[in-house]
Amino acid sequence: MAQLGQRGVSEETLLSQVERFKTGFPYLKIYDSARPGEGITVLTPQEQDAAVARWDEYLAKGGDVCKFVPASGAASRMFKSLFSFVDGEEATAAAGSDVDALLKDIHNVAFFEELDAQLRHTHDGKGVDQLLAEGAQKEVVKGIISPEGLNYGNLPKGLLTFHTSENGTRTPVEEQLVEGAQSARQADGTVNMHLTVSPAHREAFTRKLSEAVPAIESRMGVKINVTMSEQKASTDTVAVNEDNSLFRENGQLVFRPGGHGALIQNLNDLDATVVFIKNIDNVVPDSRRESTLLYKKIIAGYLIELHDKVSAYIDIIDSRQYSEASLEEIVAFLRERFSFDAPELSNLKGEDLATYLRVKLDRPMRVCGMVRNEGEPGGGPYITFNADGSRSLQILESTQIDLSKPENREMMAKATHFNPVDLVCYVKDHEGRKYDLPSHVDSETGFISSKSLHGRSLKALELPGLWNGAMSDWNTAFVEVPVSTFNPVKTVNDLLRPQHQG
Repeated sequence: MAQLGQRGVSEETLLSQVERFKTGFPYLKIYDSARPGEGITVLTPQEQDAAVARWDEYLAKGGDVCKFVPASGAASRMFKSLFSFVDGEEATAAAGSDVDALLKDIHNVAFFEELDAQLRHTHDGKGVDQLLAEGAQKEVVKGIISPEGLNYGNLPKGLLTFHTSENGTRTPVEEQLVEGAQSARQADGTVNMHLTVSPAHREAFTRKLSEAVPAIESRMGVKINVTMSEQKASTDTVAVNEDNSLFRENGQLVFRPGGHGALIQNLNDLDATVVFIKNIDNVVPDSRRESTLLYKKIIAGYLIELHDKVSAYIDIIDSRQYSEASLEEIVAFLRERFSFDAPELSNLKGEDLATYLRVKLDRPMRVCGMVRNEGEPGGGPYITFNADGSRSLQILESTQIDLSKPENREMMAKATHFNPVDLVCYVKDHEGRKYDLPSHVDSETGFISSKSLHGRSLKALELPGLWNGAMSDWNTAFVEVPVSTFNPVKTVNDLLRPQHQG
């Protein structure tokens, strides 16, 4: 009980988590995969121009916006092949392997100069090329990932050197700042960005930002406000043994971070009206950012256009000046723009229908960019059934889909798009009051994963994902965006792709 008190976790929460391990999570009931014309909006060139103009107008009239970037992830998975090579028996990387490809192209990674200088410092003046010529491949690879080298295997992804620019090299966090200055600059010249970081890396981010922010402000003529927060200890979830008994180490309960779904609390703490959400590693150098910036403005402007409509409809309902025709127009809007449907839309009439529509309109709103499948990984856009019998757009992970059912496998096979995590959200109501975001989470959409700690197996509980079940009860629109806007770095070799070269 003392341990729970320190974490801000109630006994009721603990017991409900243990019960969840026993019952598991239900699969979601799917209506169909979302496709163009069926849940995914493909804007015409004229509609895109109108959306960009509306976004520019929103900013010009003093609208506020913040970039929310989850940046707590360590980069260790980026270097999995390098760790395997260093720990393996072979002194030379296998021909055609990721490590072999990286070493052959090592001059083209943006951190080459840093690596070369670091190796010269620790290897009596021998740099990358001399060590490779001597066959010391492991020494070069260790120089990238080990604490004695650049320590990239233990740093957060946001602080690695990704790109080369006119002004030197850039980390993902710097690229995010530059992108924000180009797409989310407010009328007073300020740019707001919020990073979620791990406690272990907060100081390193602070140091980096203290150098980077003034340089970008000076070059781009903006004022950048960066705030940071950590995933709250109260959102960690308890671990259990295979038999669902509490997992203990040295007599203490073991808690684990609840996944990115925990960040709904951090998002809820922001005082912002419009929020962009994007993963830290989905960045490109200046020369390749044009389509990213264009579609940022398109999806943001489309969001404002939708919000304009929702506000107007709420005003009509609140003034009681609605007619049968105006209520039918609102029903059509929900169906067409948000792919929302429910028995009530057909069964209710008059005041009962108006009351129902008022509730469904008055919710947080998001527009999510969706990219055509080209073999890239990612969750997918679907139309699903909700507990109340309604249907709405949701972003699902494959673990949430019952693949034993042939009809579900068929829907997955028909899917044309995936989720690149490119969202813009409206988190205040039509009168400017903040929504309570945690009250819109679907607690039935988490999942259970198998992990280990010091060689002992355990089961871990993942909260509903930030853009999955944590935003389940939002009004959602999916808009097609081009694959050129999706450039994640999942492995170090991705930095050799053309889109990450200058």
